[in-house]
Amino acid sequence: MASDTTTRWTVSVSKDTDIAVRSFLAQRGLKKGDLSKFIEEAVKWRVLDQTMAEARSKFADMPLAELDATIDEAVAAAREAPPSVE
Repeated sequence: MASDTTTRWTVSVSKDTDIAVRSFLAQRGLKKGDLSKFIEEAVKWRVLDQTMAEARSKFADMPLAELDATIDEAVAAAREAPPSVE
């Protein structure tokens, strides 16, 4: 799995968490190497969750009509923008 696009982490978790995750993966027929994929996906979801919570808190005091207008404006701008080339 190691390549120029991956980074090796050393993490510590409780024994209970280790057993729970490995049991979860084993029950679904996943192998030891799938642990890295599972962790990466879990981290991505957690980052998204935290980012969304932060964004929601920043707009919590905005009146609904103003928030809707801001969202509509952003969606319209995104639709008008040329596609990015990666």
